[in-house]
Amino acid sequence: MDTQDVRVEIAREADQELVDAFGRMLPQLSSTATRLDLAAVGTILKCDTNTVLVARTADTIVGTLTLVMFPVPSGLRARVEDVVVDHAARGHGVAGLLTLEALRLAREAGARTVDLTSRPDRAAANRLYERLGFRARQSTVYRVPLRG
Repeated sequence: MDTQDVRVEIAREADQELVDAFGRMLPQLSSTATRLDLAAVGTILKCDTNTVLVARTADTIVGTLTLVMFPVPSGLRARVEDVVVDHAARGHGVAGLLTLEALRLAREAGARTVDLTSRPDRAAANRLYERLGFRARQSTVYRVPLRG
């Protein structure tokens, strides 16, 4: 696969193709992610803060990324969430295409910065993010589990 064979677009409506793509790829991102149905995908797409990008070949969706943007008193915040590229398409620049499009959209919307988090064991992803200009911040991320 060549990145010229991949196009990145905004997912505008929930359909079975997108549900199936999430069903195939989300387990590759997280072993605890809940399987999404048509209603769940619709909820994600309808949320004003979300822009879901999909990378597709002529045959199928091979990657997704969610750009989250929201205004706060200090300015427009932008975050990249849930970047996942199907195993079969990894190593071909798909994540880079998705991330560059997210950065373009955030810049156009007026965000000054874009944040993302990535686990340390995702070495290839972390190298990609650094190549694209992301820099590690000296910050502590806190999380409180709200269920299960």
